[in-house]
Amino acid sequence: MELVDWGVLDYQDALSRQRELVARRQEDACGDTMVIVEHPHVFTLGRRKESQANVIAAGDVPVVEIERGGDVTYHGPGQIVLYPICKLGESERDLHAFLRNMEEGIISTLARYGIAAGREEGKTGVWCQGKKLASMGIACRKWVTFHGLALNVLTELHYFQRINPCGFESSVMTSVATLLGASEIDMLSIRRQLASDVAQALGRTLA
Repeated sequence: MELVDWGVLDYQDALSRQRELVARRQEDACGDTMVIVEHPHVFTLGRRKESQANVIAAGDVPVVEIERGGDVTYHGPGQIVLYPICKLGESERDLHAFLRNMEEGIISTLARYGIAAGREEGKTGVWCQGKKLASMGIACRKWVTFHGLALNVLTELHYFQRINPCGFESSVMTSVATLLGASEIDMLSIRRQLASDVAQALGRTLA
């Protein structure tokens, strides 16, 4: 699985690039790809009907409707976003298992930094002490996955107050920096570790 770092990239540009990768992967014109990226402020709406109603006051932040599952969420500076573009073999074609595997990768990374994170029954994502650290939602076309996950590291959490993230109260959201009580985090280190752990949880090895 090839790791591709898009740095900081506008969400719409990243979405177009993702869709191009999906089309190429469907035709076997490339292998599986793990995209790592950080977005400027944006709210994205998933396929859930309540998504639009859960935008309280977007203000100057763009709102983009997309094809992934789930509700509304926020992306912004200080957040690590991963998009695994994976062609699923016959034995892998269980999207719920794919989501659980992504969660496992995130949990493994957080454990390395001293955060005992886990799952909340009936809720997608990764949680710690009743607070949500990571959100996720995927889409799949011809058994090629795209979209993915977002881990709050140095994220400006007050932006979540403009929405009901994934249908929850904004106060449910937290970040790595908040849990560790740290104002500075080695983002590069966490980015690399997270990509590696998620790839491994998906049964792949980063090249």
